[in-house]
Amino acid sequence: MTDWNPALYSRFEDERTRPARDLLARCRIGDGEGEGLRIADLGCGPGNSTALLAERFPQAEVTGFDTSETMLQAARARLPGARFERADISTWDPAEPFDLVFSNAALQWVLGHEQLIPALFRHVRPGGLLAAQVPDNLADPSQVAMQDIAREDPFARTLDRMNEAREPIAAREAYYDWLAAAGASEVDVWTTIYNHPMTSPEAITEWFSSTGLKPFVDPLDEDGRALFRSRYTQEMDRRYPARADGRRLLAFPRLFFVARRA
Repeated sequence: MTDWNPALYSRFEDERTRPARDLLARCRIGDGEGEGLRIADLGCGPGNSTALLAERFPQAEVTGFDTSETMLQAARARLPGARFERADISTWDPAEPFDLVFSNAALQWVLGHEQLIPALFRHVRPGGLLAAQVPDNLADPSQVAMQDIAREDPFARTLDRMNEAREPIAAREAYYDWLAAAGASEVDVWTTIYNHPMTSPEAITEWFSSTGLKPFVDPLDEDGRALFRSRYTQEMDRRYPARADGRRLLAFPRLFFVARRA
């Protein structure tokens, strides 16, 4: 894929950051200031979730990790007092454990959660937390439409067997079991469906242009990208009918878990 676009991603920052706030509210660790804590923000993007962590724990050492240098540059400009490093979550292997390993809307891009979740948990100090929020929307109309359009002409020739490099999120019980078996003394797992009022079908396309649509449009030429987005907007108009006020209600399911290491 081409590199991520921080400006495009941040156009819906309030909506994207709301789940991170909800997750952080469940992270009970350290004192109020976070003195002495080491915190990792996996898949930090442009630093919106890192900013929450730095605000909640102003005396902690907070480090954001991301694969996108463009996103890291935006995060460094936003939070010059925090540390940011380039790293791949799938191979992340820090030299020292962290008191809080936090991830907001990033683990969905990493395959094999049955192996990934225990691996990440190993990098949590005793008494520390692994906390994550994972989009669970692959079965929703917004995502199904991408697959459907990719099978149409003229896209099928380029996007044959294309997918989002994602796999369906496992059941809540599975995450509980993986973490309990890895030595968690507490596991909190829940799901929330956020309903975002969108001003138009075009707004839904804009939302996903910085995330889910990227694997589908990036392999296409400029004309193909414009055509794919146009078809997608047509489908968003059809699959998300106007509500009483004319807006489109974009439902967005997300899975959360917080686990404490014994």
